[in-house]
Amino acid sequence: MSQSELPSSTGIDPKWNRRYEAGDTPWDMRIPSRELTRVLKEGLIRGRTAFEMGCGTGTNAVFLAERGFAVTAVDGAPLAIEQAQQLATRKNVSVEWMIGDVCQVPDLRRTFDFVFDRGCYHCVRLVNLAGYLDSLGRVTHAGSQYLVLTGNANETREGGPPRLHERELRADFEPLFQIDDLRPFRFDDPDGPTGPLGWSCLLTRL
Repeated sequence: MSQSELPSSTGIDPKWNRRYEAGDTPWDMRIPSRELTRVLKEGLIRGRTAFEMGCGTGTNAVFLAERGFAVTAVDGAPLAIEQAQQLATRKNVSVEWMIGDVCQVPDLRRTFDFVFDRGCYHCVRLVNLAGYLDSLGRVTHAGSQYLVLTGNANETREGGPPRLHERELRADFEPLFQIDDLRPFRFDDPDGPTGPLGWSCLLTRL
């Protein structure tokens, strides 16, 4: 297991680390994503290398590693990465952890078969969508698959993550990816499938 820390020039927003320090992390369910579990169970994911954008405390990265993927994962909160390392140690799996800005992932001199994002994209798209897409371009190759989970503008309840319309998803990604499957779902909730409405979008790099 290794950790790489990106230079401070990556512009990591310290607010995310402060939220982990305060325990103000409603997105951190500490259970593997049901949507990620579903696409794996249905055999929809090809390849054995994976990259997670905004991995938080590492639940999904470790879940992928336990299933035989060679995993690299990045997050901008050092405290989250520290906890992710501890989780990987307890689970006895190896993950390459990186502290860095998902909008400025450097050239790693390799690409990945599968990229996963549970709720990072919808937070950064209004700040630096171009940077996020550049990062995606650097970590994927033609044929790479990408599963992104975002907020859904059809949600009628208050609260929850930033929300997008289907047309916004298509406008953001279709120049670089083709959408293979787009469906509504509800984000994981420890008390049951009652979390905020989202989009589950599985794409392939062109």
